[in-house]
Amino acid sequence: MHANRLRRYADRHPRLVESGFLMLLYVATAGQYVHHEPGRTLGLVTATAACLSLLWRRRHPTGVVVITALCTGVSGGAGHEITPLLLLPVIVALYEPAVRTPERAARAHWLTAVALVALPTLFPADGRRPWLETVVITAFWSVLPVVQGSAVRARRAYLGAVRARAEHAERTREEEARHRVAEERVRIARELHDVVAHHMALANAQAGTAAHLLRDRPQQAGEILAELAITTSSALRELQSTVGLLRRPDDLQAPLEPSPGLGRLGDLVSAFASAGLRVVVTADGEERPLSPGTDLTAFRIVQEALTNVAKHTSANTAHIRLVHTHDRLTLTVSDNGGALPHPAPPNGGFGLVGMRERARSVGGTFQAGHRPGGGFAVTVELPVHP
Repeated sequence: MHANRLRRYADRHPRLVESGFLMLLYVATAGQYVHHEPGRTLGLVTATAACLSLLWRRRHPTGVVVITALCTGVSGGAGHEITPLLLLPVIVALYEPAVRTPERAARAHWLTAVALVALPTLFPADGRRPWLETVVITAFWSVLPVVQGSAVRARRAYLGAVRARAEHAERTREEEARHRVAEERVRIARELHDVVAHHMALANAQAGTAAHLLRDRPQQAGEILAELAITTSSALRELQSTVGLLRRPDDLQAPLEPSPGLGRLGDLVSAFASAGLRVVVTADGEERPLSPGTDLTAFRIVQEALTNVAKHTSANTAHIRLVHTHDRLTLTVSDNGGALPHPAPPNGGFGLVGMRERARSVGGTFQAGHRPGGGFAVTVELPVHP
C-alpha cells in the first residue's frame, strides 16, 4: 500500500522526484572528496559537472556517458580511488542508452565509459590501487546498469509485442464477427429466396391449372386447390422456420422445423405434379447418408431448378438424376424446354447465383446451361461429407 502510494506520487511529480534523486546522487559522490585534502577542489568540480550533466541524459545519452566517465577518470588520475560511489554518475548515465538503444550500442557505450575512466589511472601514484584492479572494479559496477537496462528494454519490447498481438487479435475477432454476420445474412436471404420463389411459383402454377380445369373438370380442379392449400401452408411453415433464425438469442422456446433434405423429394415431386409438371426421378449407385449441410443443399438446388422449369419453360416433364458414389453425389435436373424457348434470366438470375453459392458453400461444383438437343440442365457435384 505504502509503495503504491509512493509510486503514484512519483508519477504525479516526476521532476521533483528526479531533482531529489540527483541531489542525493551528488551528495554521495561529492562526499568522497571531503576528507581528501589534496585534490578536493578538483574532485568537487568533477562531481558537480558529472551530476549536472545527468539532467540531459535522456536527450543526449552518449554525450552524458562521455562527460561522466571523463569526470570520474580525471578524479582517478588526480589521486582519488575509484569506488562504486565515485562511479554513481557513470552508472546512472549508462542506464539510459541501455534502455533506449539496441544491445550493440549499449555495449559500445559501456566499453567507452570503462576506457575513459581507466585510462587516466594508467600510471597510479604510490600507494594507490593497481590499474588492473581499477579496470575490473569499473567494468563490474558499470556493466550492472547495462544488464538491467537491457532487461527493461527487452521486457518493454515483449509487452509491446503482446499488446500489438492483442490489438491484432481484437481486430481479427471483430472482422471475423462482421464476416460471419455477412455470411449469415446471405445464407438467410438465400433461404428466403428459395422458399418464397419456389412456393409462390408452385402456388401460381397450381392456381392457374385449377382455373383452367374448373369448368370442364371441377373435381380435378378441387384436388389441385387442396394441393394449393397444402403448398401455402408449407410455405408459411418454412418461412416461419427461416425467419426464426433471426429471433433474439434468449428466445429459446421458438420451435423450428428440421431442415428439409432429399427425404422430402417425393413430396416435392407430388407438389409439382399437381401444378402440371411431371417429374421423373432416377438414381444410380448405392445411396449413402448425406451430411445435413449437403442434404439441405441438394434439396434446395433441386427445388430451385424445378421452380425455374415451371416458371421459365413450357415443359411438362422434368428429369432428376441422382448418381451416388462412395464420396460424391452428382445430381442433374433437366428439361426439354417444351414448345417455347428457355429464356435467360437477366444478369443470370438470383436462382442460378443462389444454386452456385449453395454448391460452393459445401465444397461442391455447379454447372448450368442449355442442352444440345434443347432445354436446360443443372448439374451439381456435392461431397457426401464436406
